[in-house]
Amino acid sequence: MKTVYFISGMGADERAFGYLDLSFCKPVFVKWIKPLKGETLPSYAARLAEQIREPEPILVGLSFGGLVAGEIAKLIAVKKLILLSSAKTASEIPFYYKLLRFLPFHHIISASFLRQGNRLGYRIQRMANREDKKLFTVMLSVTDADLLKWSIHQLVHWKNKSYPRHTHQIHGTHDLMIPYLFVRPHDTVRGGTHLMLMNKPALVSGLLKQAVESREE
Repeated sequence: MKTVYFISGMGADERAFGYLDLSFCKPVFVKWIKPLKGETLPSYAARLAEQIREPEPILVGLSFGGLVAGEIAKLIAVKKLILLSSAKTASEIPFYYKLLRFLPFHHIISASFLRQGNRLGYRIQRMANREDKKLFTVMLSVTDADLLKWSIHQLVHWKNKSYPRHTHQIHGTHDLMIPYLFVRPHDTVRGGTHLMLMNKPALVSGLLKQAVESREE
C-alpha cells in the first residue's frame, strides 16, 4: 500500500479529507505550521517538507495546499503531485484575486471575520448541507489568524510558472474559488464545487485512487 501525503486547504485540516475513501493508501496528513514574519512561500514549503519522510513521495494538495505542495515539489523529488481544486501555475489563479496586491483588504479585515462561517462563504463554496457548513465553520474557527492572512497574501502574490512533469489535476466544473474556466485539469468532476470532496466524495475518491495507482505520466 502506497504512502500518500495530504496537505489540506487554507483554513482547513485533515478533516477536509474525511469524506473520502482513502482505503487504497496509507494517508499521512501534513500539519500546518505558523509562518515566520515576512516568510516567503518557498521558505515555508521547505519547513513544511520536514514532515515528509518518504523518498520521492506522492503529494496531494487541496486548494491552497496544492500551491504549497507544488513549491515542495521544487525542493524535493516527488513521484507524483496530485492537485484537488487547486492550480498548477499562477495563470490558473483568477486575475481578480491579484487586485489584492494593490488593494490588500485581507490585511485590514479582522481575523475573527475571516475565521467565521458566513452566508457569503457558504455561497461561494456552494454549501447547502447543514453538517458541511458546521464542519467548515469549525475548521475556520481553529485556524491560526496569522496563517490565514499569510496564506491569502501568498495566494495573491503567487507567480509560479512551472510544475513537475508527474502532476495530475482534478477539478470541479462548479468551482467558484478557482473557476474551471481558468484551468486545464486531467480529470473533471461534473458538478464538483471547490469543496467537491464534500459534495462528490465517491467520484473524487475514485479519481484520486486512479491517479495514485497509475503509472508515471
